[in-house]
Amino acid sequence: MNRVERHTSATPAQVWSVLSNGWLYASWVVGASRIRDVDAEWPQAGSKIHHSVGVWPALLNDETTSCESKAGLLELSAAGWPFGRARIRMTIEKDGNGSIIGMEEFVETAPLKWIPPVVQQTAMSPRLSECLNRLAMLAERQPS
Repeated sequence: MNRVERHTSATPAQVWSVLSNGWLYASWVVGASRIRDVDAEWPQAGSKIHHSVGVWPALLNDETTSCESKAGLLELSAAGWPFGRARIRMTIEKDGNGSIIGMEEFVETAPLKWIPPVVQQTAMSPRLSECLNRLAMLAERQPS
């Protein structure tokens, strides 16, 4: 499992405001290029974000499903056809006047599951760090 953390001056409520707005998903998730639809219940467990990945005209339509949603935690299962599914666990902890945002990701299905974990971690860490940088920037601009 690969985990990265980032401190932000945004409060947990500001971070949650971004995570709970499915229409902002492509703004902070590296690889998601557009949002096609968001279930009205987002981010409740079982709800979905319907998104596309890639660069036009080579876009693939996929979806991300909320598996668990509660204060300080959002767990997702993201499709990445033809690569399989990944589980993502977002955590938010109060830290002084701001927050520490954590992001874990691990491959759930083949074919990427066949790649050794150390190689997965080396490849995913920069992407996860960039996701958290984008999330923090968006959260810091949310109303308090």
